[in-house]
Amino acid sequence: MTQDGDQLQFDVRLNLESFIAGIDMTDVSDTALSAEASTYDALRAMEPAALEARFQTFWPQMAESMTITADGVAITPELIGVAVGPLGDIEVTRASEISFTAALPAGSKEVQVGWAKEFGVLVLRQMGVEAPYDGYLEAGALSDPIVLAGGGQATGWETFVSYIPVGFDHIVPKGLDHILFVLGLFFLSSKMRPLLLQISLFTLAHTITLALAALGYVVLPGSIVEPLIAASIVYVAVENIFLSNLSRWRPFVVFGFGLLHGLGFASVLAEFGLPEASFVPALIGFNIGVELGQLAVIIVMFLCVWQALRVDRGENEASQGFVLYGVLIATAAALIWLNPIGLVDAMEAPVWLFAAPLLVIFVLCVGSIQLRDHVAAFRRLVAIPASAAIAFVGAYWFIERVFL
Repeated sequence: MTQDGDQLQFDVRLNLESFIAGIDMTDVSDTALSAEASTYDALRAMEPAALEARFQTFWPQMAESMTITADGVAITPELIGVAVGPLGDIEVTRASEISFTAALPAGSKEVQVGWAKEFGVLVLRQMGVEAPYDGYLEAGALSDPIVLAGGGQATGWETFVSYIPVGFDHIVPKGLDHILFVLGLFFLSSKMRPLLLQISLFTLAHTITLALAALGYVVLPGSIVEPLIAASIVYVAVENIFLSNLSRWRPFVVFGFGLLHGLGFASVLAEFGLPEASFVPALIGFNIGVELGQLAVIIVMFLCVWQALRVDRGENEASQGFVLYGVLIATAAALIWLNPIGLVDAMEAPVWLFAAPLLVIFVLCVGSIQLRDHVAAFRRLVAIPASAAIAFVGAYWFIERVFL
């Protein structure tokens, strides 16, 4: 966003096809799974001139979905240019740019900017002033008041704090592949020591490559990184099936996979960048948010299976476990059936995507308690089936990312 006399000019880099297709970016983690996928694919195959014409027709709808105010008064955006990226591999997102202006009322001191929730996250940077505003706006959020003369730049501490939820959000709920990898580490063993060793090595490794990639020292295309991340999920899950304890080589493998996942996190950062003036605080805040997201996944899963583990170790009454998991199964089924809108908005994904796997885990835990007198009931009836399911999903993602 740049002020030029009595006008604001916005230069936006975006994926035009997803906007024109009407994909709700808060409702899907993969555009191929959206109801508008066929329209989206057809738009991706268009030549630049044809796509530009489609966007010109779509612009009035987009303009109505944006909010720009000057000193509290709404001002209207006017499109001045569209630059569609060249037609290449239609499996790769095409970046395009649009430019629009908005006339400022005389004497305007500050503005606020935002757009409709379905458009997704908005990264807004003020240009041409000292200490400019730089904001990462969640879907549908309106920016803080931005002083046109500058001076709205966040402090290092403010930037650090604001990027923690950004990192967390890219694990829960958006980082499904990273969630499955962490769960693969969890289901190797119910003992704390192997889990802590693996998580520590994974954290150290992805912190290294995230920092190096964000600083521009390491660059690896997503077409290589993403299939390898899927393969890492398959590896840890399959090893869980055949090994019940930490092998001598697994720590080294987990560290190597952590390096890959760090490059995956870096690709997320590359989509919106980091503020130049507060690069280090933003990077640290994002990484801490990622760690908190991983810990949240581990804690939730541990709480889900805790009672079954206690029964498996002979530390608790089986009857309590049956009651607890009966309640949890009913709750998960109700959430899937009701699909509450508030929870959908909070999770930025369909409720069943998270509730259905938990429902299966609860059912497996009941089976583990029922057959508690058998050796390693929890491992045989919970850890191995869960690992097999994780491996299946990882294998599908690998095939999809390489061949589909």
